[in-house]
Amino acid sequence: MSTVSTAATTSALQSVEGNHACALAAIAAGCRFYAGYPITPSSEVAEKMSVELPKVGGTFIQMEDEIASMGAVLGASMGGVKALTATSGPGFSLKQENLGYASMAEIPCVIVNVMRGGPSTGLPTRPSQGDVMQARWGSHGDHPVIVLTPASVDEIYTETVRAFNLSELLRVPVVLLYDEVIGHLVETIELREPADLELFERRWTRAPPEEYVPFAAADDGVPEMARPGDGYRTHITGLTHGENGFPTQNPEQVDRVMRRLLGKLDRNQSLVEHFEALTCEDADIIIVAYGITSRAARRAVKLGREQGIGVGLFRPITLWPFPQQAFVEIVDSAGKILVPELNAGQLCLEIERLCSPSSKVSRMNRIDGLAITPNEILERVKALESND
Repeated sequence: MSTVSTAATTSALQSVEGNHACALAAIAAGCRFYAGYPITPSSEVAEKMSVELPKVGGTFIQMEDEIASMGAVLGASMGGVKALTATSGPGFSLKQENLGYASMAEIPCVIVNVMRGGPSTGLPTRPSQGDVMQARWGSHGDHPVIVLTPASVDEIYTETVRAFNLSELLRVPVVLLYDEVIGHLVETIELREPADLELFERRWTRAPPEEYVPFAAADDGVPEMARPGDGYRTHITGLTHGENGFPTQNPEQVDRVMRRLLGKLDRNQSLVEHFEALTCEDADIIIVAYGITSRAARRAVKLGREQGIGVGLFRPITLWPFPQQAFVEIVDSAGKILVPELNAGQLCLEIERLCSPSSKVSRMNRIDGLAITPNEILERVKALESND
């Protein structure tokens, strides 16, 4: 795995919208191809890419639909280019088949989903966190995928860069999942120059063409790729395939390739896992939140602590695979867990699965297109505290 990094240079402070920060970070990370279809509330990502990509020799294409957009991104990536697409709920649904193809064929790519209310056309201009389970299980079959959930404009920038690094290093699709509020929020952030960033490239094979086996994996479970134009011939398919890339239904080979695909995230857990724990050490009540809801929860924790309430916040930044080992260790001493979400109850299912029977998990769900406020969370915390 090759690293591209140099000595730090001057970075600039600038007021930036979340969606624009995503585009700028993608270009800084080395993205040189974007294909997409306009959809609220993610369209500003495409708008910014259309302006900035030509400046660095990149290519922007507005495709005829979401399915074609995802297909173009996979084609560009197989051609050796870092590639991005952005969408929202309805478009994310249409991308799922090709996202599964990327998982099986191990094609690096980054997909941005700026969540809005659903189902169907739903609430195009209102925030939601209703795509949490779709982001993990939207494509059929068991498939590897990484989902990152930034909660600020600065974190959109840093997590976009990390999304490209993880995708390139592990040959896996990475979804950047954030809600409409975060996407349209304007904050002052530090725009890093590429030279300030630790950037990774996919591992290109150095084996002679006659010896190259396209899906023979190293110890970390990640195969080397053949650079287009270097004389290698490879077969890429969405069918279950052996190390030679050709389809197989041999049960032993199928089992081996599937376990490797799913296992490469476990083997590289230290790279993938990312979370924040705030005043959880002595907390009796721990809030589990992400995205805009975690910002309200952070304020609620501060207010609660000022009032003598033992409350903390666990915020998964890597949403999938969920950082379950760290979570279990952190919440072990807390008797009560509160999960506020802008959906009818999704991440809470994972929290209920991971918590011990002695812990009480409470849901706090909102599905009317409005965000949950700090005071609303604090009132629920107080109610939980009084129920001892």
